[in-house]
Amino acid sequence: MSEIKTYTTADLTQHSSKDSLWLAVGGKVYDCTDFVDEHPGGEEVLYDEAGKDATESFDDVGHSDEAREMLNKMYIGEYEASIFNGGKTSKSATSTTPRPTPAGGSADSGRLVSWVKGWF
Repeated sequence: MSEIKTYTTADLTQHSSKDSLWLAVGGKVYDCTDFVDEHPGGEEVLYDEAGKDATESFDDVGHSDEAREMLNKMYIGEYEASIFNGGKTSKSATSTTPRPTPAGGSADSGRLVSWVKGWF
């Protein structure tokens, strides 16, 4: 089984075009690039949310169970709010999987270590 990749806000913002369109919904990241032409609500809706946490917009529309199941095919990893936005994220964008607290530190220090490792 492969390791689940975690993406930050910075990662998402790099995928906000018609050539590469990613969205975060409910703490998970989806590559919706190949779905744009099939989206029943039109492509503009996806372009407006591209490269962002689209949880609130997705939930506000009231998507069907079938639409939610379709997301599974586009799943590429988990979403973790970036340090670039002050670590702020909506409650629904936070993964429900508890993160262990590093020895001698807080849970936030582990997030910082993960973020720093990604730069080297």
